[in-house]
Amino acid sequence: MIFSNSKLSIAPMMDWTDKHFRYFVRQFTKKTVLYSEMITAQAIVFGNPEKLLSFNPLEKPLILQLGGANPEFLAKACQIANDFDYDGINLNVGCPSERVKAGNFGASLRQNPELVKECFEAIKENSKSPTSIKTRIALCEMTPDSNGFDDLCNFVETVKSCSEYIIHARKARLTGFSPKQNRERLPINYDLVYDFKQKYSNYAISINGDITNFEEVKKHLQFVDGCMIGRAAYANPSLFQTADQTFFDSKTEICSKRQAVLQMEEYITTQLEQGIRLNMLVRPMLGLFKGDPGAAQWRRLLTEESIKPDTSFKIVAQALNNVVSSN
Repeated sequence: MIFSNSKLSIAPMMDWTDKHFRYFVRQFTKKTVLYSEMITAQAIVFGNPEKLLSFNPLEKPLILQLGGANPEFLAKACQIANDFDYDGINLNVGCPSERVKAGNFGASLRQNPELVKECFEAIKENSKSPTSIKTRIALCEMTPDSNGFDDLCNFVETVKSCSEYIIHARKARLTGFSPKQNRERLPINYDLVYDFKQKYSNYAISINGDITNFEEVKKHLQFVDGCMIGRAAYANPSLFQTADQTFFDSKTEICSKRQAVLQMEEYITTQLEQGIRLNMLVRPMLGLFKGDPGAAQWRRLLTEESIKPDTSFKIVAQALNNVVSSN
């Protein structure tokens, strides 16, 4: 079972794509597929599922990304997640961070394709929603003398039961590199992913890595089924103002930046009443007006005032008055 609406998506990013970001970006796009931050199966099984998994229905379509290397925990996590009505479950086999590596999951799992097979089968058998895997091309440590194509093919042929992959189009290095260095120092290889899609044409393949605008998305979609944007989406949520019209044939009116902020009033007020601090709620908005007159004042006022006690949406409205935006 494949989630068929994934032509355009925003990447799961730890500490970034939380529920507040997702609700905000939904002011611009209703169709783009969103992902949760990676949540470990163990946290769901032994923690507070309501706190970890609940979301506003307006965030849909929304896919839950799971991290883990224990098939039993992953199965139980999926059984719990079934009650929350996510549109899909994605297994992280690509994150190279030290935190993830210490738990022997994420990109570390690429060292053991048979374990990935067991983990994914546990997810697939226990999820009511479509399932997928997000991965890198290969590990540098395992493919020092090749581009990783054969390793990627061997990986998917071992896993077998997965028919939808999101591929970050570069290798990962488990040792000696930070996550930032894994993004910036290792070469991107889009052509390899295109070749992979051509070989496995029956798979749904989305591409990820250094994609920053819709012109690039259009080029990639000539060769693959879907395209995932990461940090550019967080740095500039208004990038998605025309997403629905461009990629999903929507006839809805484009939401302006100013309108998007004003539409957040009820949400922010409700979240403040529940004890959420304003600085967490406005964090996804800080880069919204980059390049517009007054953008510096917008960012400065929100940053300085949102950490004070007794905050309200009035601070956001005041900051908005300093900005002159044409869209």
